[in-house]
Amino acid sequence: MVAALMVGCTPNEGRQPNPGENEPHVITVWTTETLPDRMAKSRAIVERFTAATGVTVDLVGIPAHRFKQMVASSAASGDLPDVIGSISLGQVRTLAASGLVNADLNASVILALGEHTWSPRALELTREGGKQLSVPDSSWQHLLYYRKDLFAQAGLAAPKTYADIMAAAKKLDTPQMAGFVAANKPGQAFTQQSFEHIAQGNGCEMVNAKNGITFESPQCVAALAFYRDILKNYSGPGLQDIDTVRNAYFSGKAAMAVWPTMMLDELAGLRTDAKPSCPECTSDPGFLARNTGVVAGILGPSGKQPAQFGEITSWTITKDSDADPARRFVEYVMSDGYADWLAIVPEERLPVRAGSPGKPAEFTDAWKTMPVGIGKQEPLGKFYSQDVLAVLLQGAEEVRHWGIIQGQGDLAGAALTELPIAKAVGDVTTGRAEPKAAAQKAAASLRSILGSVK
Repeated sequence: MVAALMVGCTPNEGRQPNPGENEPHVITVWTTETLPDRMAKSRAIVERFTAATGVTVDLVGIPAHRFKQMVASSAASGDLPDVIGSISLGQVRTLAASGLVNADLNASVILALGEHTWSPRALELTREGGKQLSVPDSSWQHLLYYRKDLFAQAGLAAPKTYADIMAAAKKLDTPQMAGFVAANKPGQAFTQQSFEHIAQGNGCEMVNAKNGITFESPQCVAALAFYRDILKNYSGPGLQDIDTVRNAYFSGKAAMAVWPTMMLDELAGLRTDAKPSCPECTSDPGFLARNTGVVAGILGPSGKQPAQFGEITSWTITKDSDADPARRFVEYVMSDGYADWLAIVPEERLPVRAGSPGKPAEFTDAWKTMPVGIGKQEPLGKFYSQDVLAVLLQGAEEVRHWGIIQGQGDLAGAALTELPIAKAVGDVTTGRAEPKAAAQKAAASLRSILGSVK
């Protein structure tokens, strides 16, 4: 393996070849994107990289649920890949905690391409103690979708705060229309993520910088109470999950809904397997998309700034990599190959690198024109207003993720497996527990989980 640190950038951003780099190299790149169509498009990017550099890439898809097992096995046998891609914030922290990342090489990629071209928040979430644990490439986010037409008719402000959300839900809720829908079914990660989206803006954290569990804090108790009150008074009956929330909004029976960015193409009628079914949608498939607004960060009364749940996905160069070709590969997929990488699934890959130094909006402008959908494909810009697209592209700046900044990625991952917070949400919203008692019970479970992952 090449141990030296070599800094450079891709050919179209002014890079000159380093001595010896034209010699044949083969690197192994893992990706957690294993769907056949995504792998095929990824291989096409890899082939263009090989044609441009002479570096051969063995692209290997690994199932996300086997990530930890395969990393541990490869590390133990001294057979780590050179680069790992499409990894979550939690997976980045898992690799870093085991000393498996080359932070210097990751930093060199960002320095070579221009640190100022990245989202500051994406860089913050992928750093620890000044070390660049990965190279962030894209994000997806939870959003609060709302009916702009109904809000305008009622003279309501965009639902950016707890007070505005509650006021809108109260005014728009009718027997035919739920004011607000969001997941509350226990046993599902989507429930925790949906609550996390609402709770973080109120200053609710799962763990603090000293590794103390803080979920029983007044901020979290208040967030649980808010979630309970709005679902109890201004939502549909019974438990709600990932499907019922989407269905309620698609059928025109909800004024607001919490769902990730993955709904954008579906809402525009661009997926044959999930189409809007509102009365107006029969003759006008784009009705809901045209009349939908989105809010990224939400602010609660105890919060200092708006926040939203989201994920940043990354590339990372491993500690035992063939350094120079590995670095060149990541530079390529973040520059010459970046637009093609985002275009594989634009609604799940919002760019966190806006452009190059010479073209500051190169990648965000390209993203707006990328076709989305299954079957019929059209760019999101055809269906959504520029203000909606702007919210999406700026959303990464308000992304929060419990446990990540505190260096507790393993806790965050385990909490999404054991789901004590989802249980608390379910218990509170169905009247089985008061917010304070449910928060204390969840905190106790989180302390037990924390003890097991240390």
